[in-house]
Amino acid sequence: MLIYIIGLFMGILSGLAIGGGTLLVPALVLFMGTNQHVAQGVCLASFIPTAVVAVITHYRQGNVKVQLALCLTVGALVGAVIGSTLANKVDAQLLRKIFGFFLIAMGIYEFFGKPKES
Repeated sequence: MLIYIIGLFMGILSGLAIGGGTLLVPALVLFMGTNQHVAQGVCLASFIPTAVVAVITHYRQGNVKVQLALCLTVGALVGAVIGSTLANKVDAQLLRKIFGFFLIAMGIYEFFGKPKES
């Protein structure tokens, strides 16, 4: 039951474009006992159907600029290959610390450094 609850919150965060992985990866490590590499792999695999539903919903609302998304995707695909290859070469404990540092850094940026929207 816990995994379904974690999935529910992951889906909500993904739909908000906050990033369900910020919840899912730590939850899988802490509550399900998976190692960091498996948690990140499961997170990525579960995002495929989640992202499709979220994209369709945002597209219907007129929130997707297709040309911009396609250009971004080209770089992201190359980056995904590089990033996943690097992640598999890094020790799980170090990977966990890198992930944690990234979350803290992004949190600080969002809290203090986010520019005003016009």
